[in-house]
Amino acid sequence: MDATTSASAVRRDEAATERLVAWIQDELQTHRPAYETARVVAARLGAHRAGDVCEVVFWAPELLERRVPEGDVFIEVLDPEEDLVLSRARQTMAFHRTRVPITRIENYCVAAISGMRPGTREAIGSFYSLVWRDAENTWTRIYDPLAASLPFGVFAPAEYYDVEAMLAARTDAAYWAALPEGDPVKLGPATNILQIHAPTATSSMTLAGLTRHIETLADRVRHDVPLAPADRIFLGYEAIQLLPVEPTTVYEAGPAFWAEEDTPDGEPEDDARLVVDLRRPDTTNWGYDIVISGMAAVNPALLETGRPDELVDLACALHNFPGRPKKLVFDVVFGHSDNQGLDVLSYHYFAGPNMYGQNVNYRNPMVRAILLEMQRRKVNYGADAVRVDGAQDFKWWDADAQVLRHDDEYLQEMSDVVQEVAGRRYRPWFIFEDGRPWPEEDWELSSTYRAVIESQRDDDVFQWGPLTFAHNTPFLYTFWLTKFWRIEEILRHGQNWISGCANHDTLRRGTQINPKLNINTRLGDTRMEILDKAYDHPAVQMLTYAAFPGVPMDFLNAMARASWGFIRNQDDRWGVKIVAEEAVSLGWQVDDYTYSLPGSFTRLKDLGFSDRDGLDRFFRIVTALVDVTDYDLDVMAKLLNEVDPPLEGPSPFTARMLKTIARAWMDDMHDYCNVSKYLDRLGEAHTEYMLALREFRIARPWLRGALGPSDHFDYQAPTRGSVAFRSLRHGPDGEQVFVVAHLEGKPLLGLSPTELPIPGLDGGGWEVALATPPIGADYRGGPIDLHDSMAVLFTRRRG
Repeated sequence: MDATTSASAVRRDEAATERLVAWIQDELQTHRPAYETARVVAARLGAHRAGDVCEVVFWAPELLERRVPEGDVFIEVLDPEEDLVLSRARQTMAFHRTRVPITRIENYCVAAISGMRPGTREAIGSFYSLVWRDAENTWTRIYDPLAASLPFGVFAPAEYYDVEAMLAARTDAAYWAALPEGDPVKLGPATNILQIHAPTATSSMTLAGLTRHIETLADRVRHDVPLAPADRIFLGYEAIQLLPVEPTTVYEAGPAFWAEEDTPDGEPEDDARLVVDLRRPDTTNWGYDIVISGMAAVNPALLETGRPDELVDLACALHNFPGRPKKLVFDVVFGHSDNQGLDVLSYHYFAGPNMYGQNVNYRNPMVRAILLEMQRRKVNYGADAVRVDGAQDFKWWDADAQVLRHDDEYLQEMSDVVQEVAGRRYRPWFIFEDGRPWPEEDWELSSTYRAVIESQRDDDVFQWGPLTFAHNTPFLYTFWLTKFWRIEEILRHGQNWISGCANHDTLRRGTQINPKLNINTRLGDTRMEILDKAYDHPAVQMLTYAAFPGVPMDFLNAMARASWGFIRNQDDRWGVKIVAEEAVSLGWQVDDYTYSLPGSFTRLKDLGFSDRDGLDRFFRIVTALVDVTDYDLDVMAKLLNEVDPPLEGPSPFTARMLKTIARAWMDDMHDYCNVSKYLDRLGEAHTEYMLALREFRIARPWLRGALGPSDHFDYQAPTRGSVAFRSLRHGPDGEQVFVVAHLEGKPLLGLSPTELPIPGLDGGGWEVALATPPIGADYRGGPIDLHDSMAVLFTRRRG
């Protein structure tokens, strides 16, 4: 990409600056409430192209508080002197530096600049940030929290990007033109969802690679190519939900992706030139460790080309999918910030520490407006829906009542944001994860999972349902009966819940459970088989898709029977402790054979952990020492060196080496969880069944509604050692759907499903519509032996 430009042309455009200043002054002098004004001004924050001029506006109240004179504040523009190659792992680049004076209006720093180069898919733009100097001539940067492109992460200057040109070039205009009438139109729910973590979804580990995969599948569908198991796990879904694609935390102990070289001692600083050691961002993260800054941009670690256009390309590939376009759901995280947020944003954005890092200051009018503006800009990439992570964390302190309140008004404002894509104005479908009163100890009992549904104006607002939230262990005996009270809630008013057992959170929690608990060994011969089947359970899926109301959601890693866990390689201080908590997943997801494969756990093997048992022994002792030593790494290393017989691994152990091992675990697990490594193990019968089940649900949208007075759901009682659920539902067109599903326990021998004493079941005409493997296609009804995880789906139509 050609990145060179004539840096001498970069200068302040006085007339354009005066016009921008006048506009802001007019807005600030209106009689509107402060928050309404903040919403208007927030739309102009950041760097925007206005013809040949770049309009730059920063909200920087900290400068007034520090009493920094206007003459010491500048927009610093950096243009690379040579071609900048974003696909390189590391490079040293010299930038021509231009510091452009700003005009300050209260808390806003404003400048209109000519000569800045806007970034595009083909070319790299100018980099910029707000800088100020103190009385000692020390310079400090303020990064743009509303940046559109961050090739080197949030702790680096942003790239000035031509967002309008990027969005105008999208190829899915026909999809948006076909939306129902309305201005804005309100988009409704999808029939079902596939949740995807882009870095582990394909071997490329990028958004561009995922787009290519979707386009390849589209070609196969378009040309009616026979489908392979690896194809089927992506198909039969009306929506794709990405785990967050916003920039995440960076390496706590370095290296930095943008490291400015110091001026040699004795030499004056070159005001016109800056030399930077650049590294391509390569962090691995499950997506939820954000710092609030940069939420309108795309995580550069997910971008093959470093261009945010990749996210637009993915939206277009989904919307242009043949036969049935796929909706795109963004997962956004605004309920908390990692502590690294304190290093990139002013204290005005935060309201004090919490269990994740920092609470967000929603009561500050400008912060509130900026957060909603970040959301608006991100969804304008082309998302049909938004899933809000941890909505129970949106809180504020009521000083009058001296209580902490949930900010339901802000959640409503999130739903009210109007988007515009390809000339169509719309409001997305909204999904909230809200388990309030979590994290109180009794949350599993007291949470209704309906707090947002009941408080919002729209009737199609959704929440994650009770079997979709974090603590979900379907591989333990009696799970389904002990959760039957929650199932009854789903049946009665689950029409606005996301359903399903497998998602990024539940699968991760499952791997953290002690393998010595009462495991349902009928699910498989090994722990790996048990875990895989528990979260891709044929009978449970039959209930989810053919009996339960709401919108079913599956997780790609679970459908591929691929491993999954907490993935984050940025930690330095707490990394060893986190890995000690995660290492129990060795007992669930890794056996001797998979560990021994040449491409598995290569970093840990290089450190001396040649086999799985040696690594397991090491982690079991480390886990014990975390508590015993109160997480003192030096003491832990000393005790590890004295273990007899000696532990496998590097010798001697040191605090630094323990951190190296923790990093190796995270990087190896990230590779181990890649879905591409599991595709050749998928079976024909099971993937055919699952795809047919999803298609069955799509063909019957009425199943989304709660059970009516003529519908029936129960379990066989007395159980006699078996848990068998039975469901009968009635469609508006006279169709009846009947399911009998064996979830756990001893086999049911000689069962005649359609002769069970269930109201409305009597009479003939029942046909087998679908059955779980290994039930053969020759089964057409009558007595059958049902074993754990087997189910049969019958249909009939009455006038």
